[in-house]
Amino acid sequence: MKKALYTLLGFLFFIFGFLSLMLSMIGVQLTFMTWLDAPGRLFGFVARLLIVIGGIVIVALANTDWERERAESAS
Repeated sequence: MKKALYTLLGFLFFIFGFLSLMLSMIGVQLTFMTWLDAPGRLFGFVARLLIVIGGIVIVALANTDWERERAESAS
């Protein structure tokens, strides 16, 4: 259950971050992410990149079989 929830959360971060990043390049913004540009456009760009990267990291960590990794590294 937790694995599916974290995977979904990671994909949502990735999708909304990537979509927001692409739309901001053509001058359109998602209304619930306009607060990212309040401190400045560079901050908004970096924050969107971090959201995309964070989504990828969450999905990768959620889908890692830690027990198998631990067993492989012990042998």
